[in-house]
Amino acid sequence: MSSHVPLRRLKELARAMWRRSYAPYSRYRVGAALETESGAVFTGCNVENASYGLTICAERGALAAAVAQGHRSFRRLVVATEGDQAVAPCGACRQVLAEFGTRLEVHGIGTKENRRWTLQELIPEVFVLTDD
Repeated sequence: MSSHVPLRRLKELARAMWRRSYAPYSRYRVGAALETESGAVFTGCNVENASYGLTICAERGALAAAVAQGHRSFRRLVVATEGDQAVAPCGACRQVLAEFGTRLEVHGIGTKENRRWTLQELIPEVFVLTDD
């Protein structure tokens, strides 16, 4: 049976990651910590680019690192920002995360507010390929 990483630890990791982000254009730094079903944790931060469409979100950075190491099942995601309010992943990140299932628990943390959702709540009409 896999172990759970304490939520407190995931929040610490996500906060540490927003401090590493590269956000010279938006000045909106984001960090993420993604826990796999096996208890491994992968982190990411946003990396902006002058060609805005090439910007990498923290959530997708963490997911890509996890997938590159062979993980496909995820338990929890923490998204941290330096702003007061908690934020959820953007629409593109929601869709990419949903590729691996919508039961993911998502925690948004700001400096004054914390929120919790399931990915299913954040993207109820997800686009997925079917065999039909």
